Amino acid sequence: MKSNTLTSAARILSLLLLISGTCALAQGPRPVHFGGLFNDYVPLSATISGSPYEMHGQWSMDVHPEWGTADFAADMTMSGFGRTEAGAVDPTQPIVNPHTHHIKLTNVRITWDMIGCPTYGTPVPTVGFQLNGKVSLLTGNGQIAPFETDPPSSTLQVCISGGTEGRYTVQTSNMTLVFGGLAANKHFGPQAIHGVVRIAPTEPFGIVR
Repeated sequence: MKSNTLTSAARILSLLLLISGTCALAQGPRPVHFGGLFNDYVPLSATISGSPYEMHGQWSMDVHPEWGTADFAADMTMSGFGRTEAGAVDPTQPIVNPHTHHIKLTNVRITWDMIGCPTYGTPVPTVGFQLNGKVSLLTGNGQIAPFETDPPSSTLQVCISGGTEGRYTVQTSNMTLVFGGLAANKHFGPQAIHGVVRIAPTEPFGIVR
């Protein structure tokens, strides 16, 4: 009787170990997480409908170094400005046509350099990486953005940059967004949207080339 009990216990233990091992493999390594804010303006332009605009929002990125990919998401509020009696843009009358955008890139290959990334003032960031791909989500007030196709076809470049490693530097300090595609450019403009990194990994993470 005791032998049967021990045999059953051993079988149950083996089963539990097998299940826990399978779950661990299924979960895989945890992604490397980034996050931050952005605040910028769309300039007055004859090619950008309703411009100028102001943009404010937050963003996050999960990097999967073992796969060399990342997922990016941004939540944005956007609004235009009123006009004077003469028809000029009046900065004292903001919050015209307020609306929101939710933006995502999913499972995009990481490029481990800053070639083609926008410049970011002085001193110029010297290290970084970037994502380039077709958006998986681009909404206007929770629906497909009126300028976007179904499914989305606009593209987005996301660059993360900073300074070289050192005691008084931050390697991941800056973020830029640049939309591609005629429809997206007519709303956001072709210029870079600038932001800051607030959340970054405290330990170095592997680079997959």
